[in-house]
Parts: sequence; structure tokens; C-alpha cells
Amino acid sequence: MTDIRGKTAIVGVGQTPYFKRGTSEHPALKLCLEAIVEASEDAGLDPKDIDGFVSYASENSDAQKLMAGLGTREVRFASLTWIHGGGIPGALSIAAAAIMTGQAEVVAVYRSMAESFGQRLRVDVAQNDTAAQYLVNGIESPTQILALRAQRLMQHHGVPRSALRAVSQASYYHARNNARAVGRQIELDDETYDNSRMIADPYRLFDCSRENDGACAVLVVSAERAKHLRQKPAYILAAPMGTPGGGGALEENWRPYYATAGQVELANRMWASSGYGPKDVDVAQIYMNNNSMGIGAMIDHGFCTFENAGEFLTLENLTAPSGKLPINTSGGDLAEGFIHGMGLLAEATRQIRGDSTNQVPGAKLSLMTGGPGDTMSSTGLLGAEETL
Repeated sequence: MTDIRGKTAIVGVGQTPYFKRGTSEHPALKLCLEAIVEASEDAGLDPKDIDGFVSYASENSDAQKLMAGLGTREVRFASLTWIHGGGIPGALSIAAAAIMTGQAEVVAVYRSMAESFGQRLRVDVAQNDTAAQYLVNGIESPTQILALRAQRLMQHHGVPRSALRAVSQASYYHARNNARAVGRQIELDDETYDNSRMIADPYRLFDCSRENDGACAVLVVSAERAKHLRQKPAYILAAPMGTPGGGGALEENWRPYYATAGQVELANRMWASSGYGPKDVDVAQIYMNNNSMGIGAMIDHGFCTFENAGEFLTLENLTAPSGKLPINTSGGDLAEGFIHGMGLLAEATRQIRGDSTNQVPGAKLSLMTGGPGDTMSSTGLLGAEETL
């Protein structure tokens, strides 16, 4: 298998504002066009130069719809991974492969959502993700499903409530410096967190991700071309995707049952192919549909264990600029906004470029994990030129 390490790079980032779910005046397609055009301007490229399009999940802004608005000369490559939040950053590996095999030269990786037009939650989640086994037991939402795993993480493996609180507080702490963040006005102290309403035990309000309208896109080109563009490249070092043995769409019947994110095998492949390990990472953007699943991802990636999670996952350790592992430095899915995790990839890139609103000084290795607990997931590592 050809190694993708350092052969391609992210060179442009575009992102619309976050809108409360269902309130965007424009359909996802228009939002997507805005994000891709902004990413092109950021990179110093003409949108017409884009000849590849990659997205994931229930994306409806497909290449043939985007062509007219962008003035695309020719679409040479297009792909959609059929997994949900787990599809990003794995979509980066598809974009990298397209470039490395000569099928495209400039690939847009993106996600766009507008609930009142596309009805993602009503159609995609309710009908496709919530199997009959859940429904007959009164489980009707992803948060209820993931609460089962959170209970196991806490009761069986001993991860304390303080770890969940610290992860949420770190996200809201970072959001306060980010003008884009929907939760930037919230000061999440212990009292506010502890008194927030219960959603699905053990999840309280601030343990749960937001659901927003909006769009985000990044542009991927070859490493050689990246050297001559406007922005500092964020090189793609590894971005594996997959499903572990015993997993898949089995509705909580995996063997063995996991309370983490099911990403151990992915993380091991990423460390092996990138040549780095968890101690080398400067900053991480952790996908959090709910915060315990993000904790599971950090355990799977080797940043902490079940036994020391309470000691490692503290507000001090998780915040920029000097924490041991600053996470979700834009506010992440919990506090910045949620476009199926795509905003995390933009922030992972900004950390390498040095222009995050909560910059980790000298960040050279920036991690992003895909949707934890998905039937298929992915993880990715971006690096500065010094890491090649």
C-alpha cells in the first residue's frame, strides 16, 4: 500500500457562520458554495481550479450541483463515504489518494447542513440510525444510545464525573475567545454545569454537542504545489478509516462491548504510519457528539487510561496555551458549533498555521479524531513541515 505520509497538504480553509439548527435562510448548497469559495480565496486558488470533491455521511451538496456555482472547468474525481461523523478525517485519505494517483489536482473536502431544507435529523438519524432494537426499548435518539456507553465508562471502568465536566469546561473555555462560537457567552463553571438539566443519564445539557446549520471546507493539494501557495501547509501525515473486528452495525452487540470510541485499531495504524505517538501531539480536536465518547477517543489514542483518566482530564491539562493536551481549541462540537465535526478539521489546520483563536505555541502535530462509536470511523494527524 502506498503511504500517504506528507505527500499532500491542506492549503485553504473556509467556514460559514454557525446558525441555530433550522434557522438558515439558505439551503446547504449555497452555504457549501460560500465555504468552498472562501477556502479558495484563503489558499490563493481560483475555485475553477477545483477538480475533485469529497464529503461524507448524508451530504447533499454533490459535485454536479456545485459545478455551476463554482464555474468548475471539469470534475475529475468525486467521492462520498457512507459513514456518518466517523467519515471525517477519513475523507482526507480519499482526497490524498486521488491527488497521489493523478485523478485530481485540487480537492475540496467539505460538509454542509441546513436542517429546514435537508432535514438530516428527521430523515437520516431517525430513520436510518435508530434501529428497531433501540426503538422498542424506548431509545429514540443518538444521545440516549451513547448514554448507555457513558454509563459503562463510568460505572464499569471507573471514569469519574469530574472528567466529563472538565472536557465540557475546556470546550467552553476556548469558545469564549472565538467570535464564531455559538457558546462564547457561556461561562461554564462547576455550578452551571452541575445544575444544567439532565438529557439522558449521565449526560447533562453541556455534555451534548450542538446541532447547527452551516458549512465548512478545506482544500487539499500535493505537497509540492502547497509550497507555492498563500498559506502555510498542514501536511496530511495519516488518516486511516475502518471498523474493528466484532464491530459494525450490531446495535450494542459488539464483541467485546466497548465503552470507549472503538478507535484503538485506527489509532495504532495512525501512529505506525505517521511515525509518531500520543506523547508527540501538541493539540487535539476531539469529535464529541457527547463528551464521554470524546473521552473514549482519548483513551483509545493512548493519551490516558481508564485508571488515570480522572487525573489527566482536568481543565488545566486540556486548555491552551500550556495544557498537557489542549483539546477543541475553537470550542469544538460542544461549544463552537456542530457541522458533523467538519469544524474540527478547520481548527486542526489553523493550529498548524498558527492562527487559531486559542493558539498552542509552536504547534507542529495536530490531531483530529472522527465520530467515536460510529459503525465505521477514522482519525487523522496533520503536521508542519518540520514533521516530515
